[in-house]
Amino acid sequence: MSLTTNSLVIRSIHRFAAPFTLAAVAVLGSATLFHNYGVHASAVTASALDDQSVSSLTALDRDMETLAARVTPAVVNVAVTSVGEVDEQDDETAQQINPQDLPPQLRQFFGGPGKGLRMQPQQQELRRGVGSGVIISPDGYIVTNNHVVEGAKQIKVTLHDRRVLTGKVVGTDKLTDIAVVKVDAHDLPAISWGDSSKLRPGQTVLAFGSPFGVLQFSVTRGIVSAVNRAAPFSPDARTPGGLIQTDAAVNRGNSGGPLVNVHGELVGINQMIATSNGSFAGASFAIPASTAKAIATQIIQTGAVHHGYLGISMNDVTPENAQFFNLKDALGAIVSQVMPGSPAANAGMKNGDVITSLNGRTVENGGELQVEVAQMTPGTHATLGILRNGAAQKVNITLGEYKKDAQAASNDGDGNGRQSNGGKLGLAMSDLTPEMRQQMNIPDSVKGAAIAQVRPGSPAEDAGLQPGNVILEVNRKLTLSAGDVVSSIKSTPNGKQILLLVWSNGGASYRVVSPSEG
Repeated sequence: MSLTTNSLVIRSIHRFAAPFTLAAVAVLGSATLFHNYGVHASAVTASALDDQSVSSLTALDRDMETLAARVTPAVVNVAVTSVGEVDEQDDETAQQINPQDLPPQLRQFFGGPGKGLRMQPQQQELRRGVGSGVIISPDGYIVTNNHVVEGAKQIKVTLHDRRVLTGKVVGTDKLTDIAVVKVDAHDLPAISWGDSSKLRPGQTVLAFGSPFGVLQFSVTRGIVSAVNRAAPFSPDARTPGGLIQTDAAVNRGNSGGPLVNVHGELVGINQMIATSNGSFAGASFAIPASTAKAIATQIIQTGAVHHGYLGISMNDVTPENAQFFNLKDALGAIVSQVMPGSPAANAGMKNGDVITSLNGRTVENGGELQVEVAQMTPGTHATLGILRNGAAQKVNITLGEYKKDAQAASNDGDGNGRQSNGGKLGLAMSDLTPEMRQQMNIPDSVKGAAIAQVRPGSPAEDAGLQPGNVILEVNRKLTLSAGDVVSSIKSTPNGKQILLLVWSNGGASYRVVSPSEG
């Protein structure tokens, strides 16, 4: 500091010396006043509660500490170097599409704000990501998500004791999002499998993993919010559901980590979250242990996974559509499409059959049936209990094998629109001409009438109908032309709901529509 600067500082200090002195007196005086008040306040300060007063809470804390200490050594951090795509041009010059302009189910694939879909030639680049995993055997087998290790060129596994080992992918299954990684080690702390079928909403569960990739070996506690959830946001209706929904906090980097019950048993593999901003919003989803264990066992034994295949599309039975199938209870799965040449077709199954049991076990919904079939080995002989026009029958079927490009069994949900009363559906129909088939990419095997227009706010829009959909049946009667559809709808008594069998995106599903008055 220069002399001139020093002198200015010194003069400034002297200039404000007197006011500072007065301020000091004022502060000291205030301190004296507040000191007296502080003595009085300390006399009423609440003392800490002893252990006996909060015995149930301290006992819960000790139990959770014991549980976390038991499970954490079996949790691993999975760092992956994989092959991705990179654009050849700079961000400032590349043409982009705003992800917000895309459908919600597609935005997740194109990054966050400011990261658009770039319309430029692509080249390979190495990408790095971090997920989680769990050791299931002392000799180094680890279960994680397929999306954690997909495309991996190198895998580094960090154990709880801070050792870093090289991992090798044993096998993956994209359909269920399960993968098995092996490290060369022995006597590792492993976790035992639990029975996920016994989980009930309200039960306590703990989620372990590495949120954001850096907070390794974290644990969060929550409850089971729901079970048997369909896979949310999946663009493929064939993706098995049966997921466990919890409110245990899960974030990026937790994928592949274990979800455990209060006994420290592995009941799920954390997979995804429902979020609008990329961070935890109170709903996380885990693959149930029943699915994860079956897939992991196949991978370890054979290095590959083979899924059973029926060759049908299904709807859940609901109180709204049960009346059209002479059903008393809203249980079972309605066959909405039978794929030509599939095991279901060879067994004589038909649209409108209601599957009520599989090998003697009750089928409550399509999602449950889908999960069970996917876990069965191709070639397995199975017996389906069905209701056909209200009459009970048995169907013997030999399962085929699911292939990536095949139309495997899928569950399209209940397909219902919101309730609305009376009148026209708000549709403009058209016969299936060769030109329309080509324009809308409708196969020749699909017979019916195409939806040309849907009026905004109409019952048809409420039921999710769109231009390009094909109406195959009305109230379980075949419709081969636009005239057939219009005639069948007009013949439905006023105030009655209408059941449509609709072909869309390569599959068929039942839709219940409540016409409006007027």
